[in-house]
Amino acid sequence: MVFTIGPVETEMVIKLIVSAVLGGLVGFEREIHRKPAGLRTHSLVCIGATLFTIMSVNIVGADPSRIAAGIVMGIGFLGAGMIFKSEDRVRGLTTAAELWVLAAIGLAIGLGFYFAALITTLIIIFILIPLKYMEREAREVMD
Repeated sequence: MVFTIGPVETEMVIKLIVSAVLGGLVGFEREIHRKPAGLRTHSLVCIGATLFTIMSVNIVGADPSRIAAGIVMGIGFLGAGMIFKSEDRVRGLTTAAELWVLAAIGLAIGLGFYFAALITTLIIIFILIPLKYMEREAREVMD
C-alpha cells in the first residue's frame, strides 16, 4: 500500500498549520503575560475547531452548522471554567473571550475563510496589546 497525499489532504494540513500559527500568535501574548491559558491552549482550541469543521464539511450528509453549534457550546464550557470570582474581582473573562473567538477563527479556517481569520487574529492582538495599555491609563486618570 502506497501512502499518497492528495489535494484534499494537502488543504487540510494547510488549514491545521494556519490554525496552529494564528492560535499561537494570540497565545504567545497571553504566555508572555503569564496567563493561565497560553500558547498551547490557544493553539489547541484553534486547531480543534478547525479539525471539527473540516470533518463536518467532509462527512457526507453532515450539517456543518450543527458542528459549529457544538463547537460554540463546548468552548462556552471551557471558557466558563476560566472565569473566577474572588471578593470584588472577576478574573479570566478576557481569556474566556479569547478562547471563544479562537474557536470562531478555527471555524473560519476550516471553512476556507483565511483572510477573515487573519484579520480577526490581528484585531485580537490589537485589543490585547495597545488597548490594554490604554485601559490602564484610563484607570489611572479615573483614580
